[in-house]
This record gives sequence, structure tokens and C-alpha cells, in this order.
Amino acid sequence: MVRPPAYQQLADDLRADITSGRLQPGERLPPEPELCVKIGVSRSTVREALRLLASQHLIVTTRGVTGGSFVAHPDAGQLAEGLSTGFTLLTHSAGVGLADLLELRRALEVPAAGLAAVRRTESHLAELRGALFDPLIDDLDTMLAAHSAFHRALAKATGNPLFELVGRPLYQASYGEELVRDLPVDYWHHIDADHRQLLAELTAQDASAATGTAVRHLDYIALTTSTPSGG
Repeated sequence: MVRPPAYQQLADDLRADITSGRLQPGERLPPEPELCVKIGVSRSTVREALRLLASQHLIVTTRGVTGGSFVAHPDAGQLAEGLSTGFTLLTHSAGVGLADLLELRRALEVPAAGLAAVRRTESHLAELRGALFDPLIDDLDTMLAAHSAFHRALAKATGNPLFELVGRPLYQASYGEELVRDLPVDYWHHIDADHRQLLAELTAQDASAATGTAVRHLDYIALTTSTPSGG
């Protein structure tokens, strides 16, 4: 069995300390010289390991007298980047299809709509309003981006960062050009109407109505994307 490079082994050890909680967010890692002595590796190996952890958003490194490498505070946006790549790869594989993604969306979006209606703030409502689009004048790329932004904002409005973490890569996953091209002519008008209805129900803090709209929204998407013509 081939042993991993020394920097990879060190990065794995430090990652385990971070994910297990032995190293807490904001806590400073031992200085580079100390790690060199403790692990028995060169300074370049330590720096390569730290660069790897930084690229994975697990640590942040600052310069200066009070600088060093610190355990990063969790950020849903950054953590979701890696998940987004995985989701997109899976959607292009034979084992996972749009029906699987819609099933996951249903498990997330319906309860999320209810929670968001109860917990939303004025800031959340402003973010949702900013993610609306106009199907009469906006092009396809604009509507796709707005659709993703709206559902990310809805997940954020739950006040539960785990909804945002799982939802962000889900809404960024590509469904494929063929599917998007074959959608019914009134598809985006329907999506826009659903988004505006959800926004009104969140504004009124009507959790029951919001969950009902979320169900109908996903029912419509499932129906229109399950036939070859999209109709």
C-alpha cells in the first residue's frame, strides 16, 4: 500500500482534530516550527498541509506579529462549494436523476417554507424580494440564477444553517441544457407566480399556506419535467 505524502498525512491529522472538536473555531494552530518538530517534517511540508486545509476552508492564515493559522468559523456558503461539485457530478451520472433531486427538494423545501414563515425577518423578506424575476423581460440565465437565489434565501430564512448548507448545492446543481430547453412555454410564469405567492405567505407568517404552496410548486415541477416534451 502506497503511503500518502507527508503533507497529506499532516493535513489529515489536523483535519481530524478540527472536525472532532479538539480544535475549536477561532483556536490557533501550533506555529509552523512547533509542528515541524512535533511531526518531524520540513517547514515546506507543514506549509503545504496548511495550504490544503485553507483551500478546504478549514483554517484561515493571517500575517504579522499576532498572525498564524486559526480554525475557521463554519460558513454555509463556503462549505456548500464542495457539496455543489458533488451534487452536479451526481446529476450527470446514471445513478441519480432529476426525480431524485426533486425528492430531496420536497423533503427540504416543504418544512423549510413552514419554518421560514414563522422565523423570517425583514432582512430575509428583502432578500427574497431581491431574488424575484420577470418572465416577460428576463432571459433564461437570469431566471435560472434568480430561481436558485430565491430558494437559497428561503432556506436561509428558516434560521437553521443546516437547511442553508444542504439547500445551497442542491439549488446550484445543473439539470442539463436539454431539460431546460424543453420546458413548457408558460413554465417560468408559473414559477414566478409560485415565488410571489410564497413571499406573500412568508410576509403574512402563514406557515400552513406556505407549506401548501411549496407542495404545489414541487408537484408542478415534477409534472412538467417528467414527460419528454416537458408539457
